[in-house]
Amino acid sequence: MFKPKRIVKLADAVELPRWQRPNSLLILFAIAMPLAFSTWVALMNNFVKEVGGFTGVELGWQQSLREVPGFLAIGVIAIIIFVREQVLAVISLLMLALAVMVTGQFTSFSGILLTTVISSVGFHYYETVNQSLQLQWIDKARAPQTLGWLVAAGSGTSLVVYGLLVASWKTFDLAYNTVYMIGGGASVLLILFAWFAYPQFEAPHPQLKKMVLRKRYWLYYALQFMSGARRQIFMVFAAFMMVEHFGFEVHEVTALFLINFLANMIFAPIMGHVIARVGERNALTFEYVGLTIVFLLYGGIYYFGWGVVLAAVLYVVDHLFFALAFALKTYFQKIADPGDIAPTAAVAFTINHIAAVFLPASLGYLWIVSPSAVFILAAGMAMTSLCLALMIPRHPAPGNETRFSQVLAPA
Repeated sequence: MFKPKRIVKLADAVELPRWQRPNSLLILFAIAMPLAFSTWVALMNNFVKEVGGFTGVELGWQQSLREVPGFLAIGVIAIIIFVREQVLAVISLLMLALAVMVTGQFTSFSGILLTTVISSVGFHYYETVNQSLQLQWIDKARAPQTLGWLVAAGSGTSLVVYGLLVASWKTFDLAYNTVYMIGGGASVLLILFAWFAYPQFEAPHPQLKKMVLRKRYWLYYALQFMSGARRQIFMVFAAFMMVEHFGFEVHEVTALFLINFLANMIFAPIMGHVIARVGERNALTFEYVGLTIVFLLYGGIYYFGWGVVLAAVLYVVDHLFFALAFALKTYFQKIADPGDIAPTAAVAFTINHIAAVFLPASLGYLWIVSPSAVFILAAGMAMTSLCLALMIPRHPAPGNETRFSQVLAPA
């Protein structure tokens, strides 16, 4: 099935029909992934609480195990010695979709952990090679705008998934297993189409197939580390707060997700144009200031007893700020050697998940004692990210990776 077909050089891809070009395949990937993953996310908090009987402790362990494959994403470097990145993207997506399909049939603690880990391997390996393919296939001059449209395509797909769940969950009294089968199955069909309908694209710069750690990328590595730590608190505990503290049901949680992705679908392309105009430093500064305020207000919900409306608004605003994170991708694209993109994507994913492996489990215990303390910690992480983002130069480039590069290591 996975025997490579025709190989088309990237420069020659313009001769293909528009729907069969590299950017179109990236859009197809951007649609196929959330068909499975958004289905998993939309149901998971309620699924583990109602079916698995999870508390914050079990949830923390589940999320920590889910991040282990992300920590091991550096293994992608070994795999692409034997398998093309585009092929690995398809295989990884297929693993994610199939795992989501069977999630509803594994209801024990160990069963939920098993399907979580398998789907996570697919998700994280796909995300690693997908980031590499995006930066290789997308022209630098159009990268922020194109990445914005890719985010919008994924958000639009998630919007459809969540909209259908909101409209049909109670109306048709759907079972968890039914929804998982439909979401995962639809993703499988798109992935198979992506395999059979598209040629293999070959970028002009061969990628190094060994681990790359360069001193001049240190700021990118540091920002990736802080991003992973901060993201875990949002992904794990912000949504769980809505279920545990405010008693949200599946259709209510899904409605919140729906609003998030509708906002992303509208604003992500705009954000891409804004990043192209104001630069990565200003965009990331705005993001981290906003996230600091949001996390402090999250903490106040528990400490001062603020209501559900504020929590829901913060959740949407939080999600919008995270949509600016693709500025980190374009920053790296501007400073990287072309052959470093694939191995550095794998290294960056591993760095991004260092904190993700231990934070959810450890913070699960803190959550039981003081949920507000978890969000105060996240605010501190956002402030640290802000300090790092201020070191990005206005026009990043090789040799100008930070605002101190010309002073510390002049050309």
